[in-house]
Amino acid sequence: MKACIMCGGEGTRLRPLTFARPKPSIPILNKPSVVHLIEHLCKEGFSDIVITLGYMADKIEEELGDGRIFGVHIDYVYEKEKLGTAGGVKNAEQYLGDEPFIVLGGDHVLNLNLREMYRFHEMTDSPITIGLLSIDDPREFGIADMDVNNKIHRFLEKPGPGEIFSNLASTGIYVCNPEIFDMIPANTKYDFAKDLFPDMLKKDMKINGLLARGKWTDVGNAAAYRQAQRWMLEALPGTTIVGQFSTKDSRITGPLQLGHNVSVGSNSSIVGPTVIGENTVIGDDVLIGPYTTIGSNCVIDNESRILSSYIFNDVSIGKNCNVSGSIIDNSAKVHDNCCLENGTVLGPDIVVGKNSTVHSNIRIWPEIVIEEGTNVKEDLINDSYL
Repeated sequence: MKACIMCGGEGTRLRPLTFARPKPSIPILNKPSVVHLIEHLCKEGFSDIVITLGYMADKIEEELGDGRIFGVHIDYVYEKEKLGTAGGVKNAEQYLGDEPFIVLGGDHVLNLNLREMYRFHEMTDSPITIGLLSIDDPREFGIADMDVNNKIHRFLEKPGPGEIFSNLASTGIYVCNPEIFDMIPANTKYDFAKDLFPDMLKKDMKINGLLARGKWTDVGNAAAYRQAQRWMLEALPGTTIVGQFSTKDSRITGPLQLGHNVSVGSNSSIVGPTVIGENTVIGDDVLIGPYTTIGSNCVIDNESRILSSYIFNDVSIGKNCNVSGSIIDNSAKVHDNCCLENGTVLGPDIVVGKNSTVHSNIRIWPEIVIEEGTNVKEDLINDSYL
């Protein structure tokens, strides 16, 4: 079975995390999000994968190669200009045009039964099937009005107040017949939700929906990213220690995933589910709470508290710091006695001076230096990245 993964977007809503990498390369459990997606596709029987690339295409290709390490075959298709979701898939027609295929976003994190969706589509006479989920707030998604026979009668992208006729949200996962290529103009920006689906419904063409079961999110913003990490951490099967691990008088409660050469100091406590990458040093009297990931080559100094936070590689956290519900990108340095409140997002290569506080839901762009004793109450933008 074939799959097409769309990886062309710039991920502007996830800045500052997408300056150093494309959105599908953002780490979840210390490996790129798109790797989790490909592993799930392989498990579901999709072994022939096409990836459409745009922003920072080389980084994705470097991480995935030809796919053999994941048990799949990967072809790449490049977009010289933005073609939209449907236009990007049209650009890959040479690899997809001979049998039904499934389309997903490169930022999707999920555990859905994709094989079931594919088989359902094969048994129908619709050229396309949309995966749908019932959610509380569908305003950021396309919504569908579907009858008991799975036929979609209305579809509206990102409804406004008074337009929410359904809470069935499109997951952006579609199973398509090759005939859809005849409906998509070549070399033109054209989207599934904004263009193709409304055009098909106007022509009274059949579109089916399928109620998906399980967990799904697109990592479109920091809140969704934190949710995706939490889901994946909840699924940790147990404690895994890779290579050498050293500790002294610490208290460790799984499930955990520890990389090679992790060191934990005296009287520290780690409560899972937690993932810690290789060559990371945890000091004395440190508390690392559940739902935390820490990357490789990090240092967490004495008496700090790291709770429900996601720390990338080469990050250093000073003494007596409180990091709660935060995301910290590569090579950031947080000096002693700092507090990062819930929802904080720190970009790569920033420095937070001693005795500073970053207020909730603040984003700090790369390479910014925060002076000692600062209260950061608004986003800090580095103009050189505009």
